[in-house]
Amino acid sequence: MATLRRILHVKADVLCTMLLLMLFCLLLYAHQVVLSSGWDRPVWKLEIHGSTSSSRTLLGTSKAKAGQESPGIPSQLPPCKPKTKSKPPPSKLKPPQLKSKPQVKSKGNSKSQRKNAVPTKTAGKPLPTLPPFDFEGYLKEKDNRNFKLLIDQPEKCHIGGAEEEEEGGESKGTTTSPYMLIAVKSIPADFEKRQVVRRTWGKEGLFQNGVSIRTVFLLGVPRNRTALPLWDRLMTYESQTFGDILLWDFEDTFFNLTLKETHFLKWVNSSCPDVKFIFKGDADVYVNVDNILEMLKGQKPDQDLFVGDIIIHAKPIRRRNSKYYVPEFVYGGGLYPNYAGGGGFVMSGHTARRLSSACQQVELFPIDDVFLGMCLQLIGVKPSRHQGFRTFGIPRPSAAPHLQTFDPCFYRELMVVHSLSVPQIWLMWNLLHDPRLSCHNRTRQTSWPFKWKDKMEKTAGEEKDYGEKQVFITH
Repeated sequence: MATLRRILHVKADVLCTMLLLMLFCLLLYAHQVVLSSGWDRPVWKLEIHGSTSSSRTLLGTSKAKAGQESPGIPSQLPPCKPKTKSKPPPSKLKPPQLKSKPQVKSKGNSKSQRKNAVPTKTAGKPLPTLPPFDFEGYLKEKDNRNFKLLIDQPEKCHIGGAEEEEEGGESKGTTTSPYMLIAVKSIPADFEKRQVVRRTWGKEGLFQNGVSIRTVFLLGVPRNRTALPLWDRLMTYESQTFGDILLWDFEDTFFNLTLKETHFLKWVNSSCPDVKFIFKGDADVYVNVDNILEMLKGQKPDQDLFVGDIIIHAKPIRRRNSKYYVPEFVYGGGLYPNYAGGGGFVMSGHTARRLSSACQQVELFPIDDVFLGMCLQLIGVKPSRHQGFRTFGIPRPSAAPHLQTFDPCFYRELMVVHSLSVPQIWLMWNLLHDPRLSCHNRTRQTSWPFKWKDKMEKTAGEEKDYGEKQVFITH
């Protein structure tokens, strides 16, 4: 018995020793894990930082849009830097950046300190401080304002026998001008946007009470022609198929939209002089044409009319990183004249003809919306603001960020809503034209539930100041 007790005592000591060794190993392993996670922590933070900036690109925020002009995700990162640190360096960093675009090594001080162990190639571009636009060259070339029309639609506004035969009547051989002409700004590469407009709100034909509508797309020559091979043949084929392409021989860039404005007005004056009303807008908007026709009831086409989302008291943007940056030597005034958001507006044919001559007298300005406001100011026409034009999109309530504003019953009461994708335009069109659609706030059974017919008012000095940020950054 004594021998057995000794053996058991020895085994117990061995087991205790083994357990202690195992615990010591576990503690050592846990210590190493903690140390390794501590060393990797800064890199982990940088990965999260990059993912948030790329998510801004996917969500289409205004700052992400400003960075789309220069390729690469790192251009999205600088907005997260403290503004107090980023203001002084830009003026010094930008000139060499304009001379050679591939150089993307410079970065803010706070970022470089975090990335001591990371190669400088991953640093990315700094926040741009000058626009990729030569304003001095623009001022030198601005007098060149007459460009050749490469693709024309001379018979677009001649409506007569062919359409009457479609309605079952006999051709009388007479031609009339359309009641409303829809003009859509586009670029050659955006075929899918033009196609969804053709099949939804930009559809041509006869509407209520025999109202005729015609559609044209306004385009220029693409700057990067290698990105769209055989673009000229594609435009020719598209024009032959749909008969709605107007193509001019100037580069289709943001600051050349003013040329698109002046050339379209000249085309209207020569090829569509008797049109009663004109809707002009972008290809990424949804338009309730029925509501616009309802608003135009009682309006006289031989009188001045200009309706849209009117911006007043807008200040020129002096921030060099803004898409709408205009230096003082281009525009030295403190305020812009009243103008309509370019997402969409309506004017009478009489006003369009007056604008055609006025825009030939006004000095070209790189922002087309403001330029048209200058032309309106010259002919003494005060644009009217209408609640149904939402050219800045529909803001989501801050108190309920989960609330979905993409509601067909809400869009049913609007005229123009900006910043929609091709699937959203197609979806909204089908939802609004679904016979099973029923809205709770409908008080009467009618096919025209629009309620803002009398909510059109002249802009006045005491109206709301949109401010600098709302006018341009969320445009």
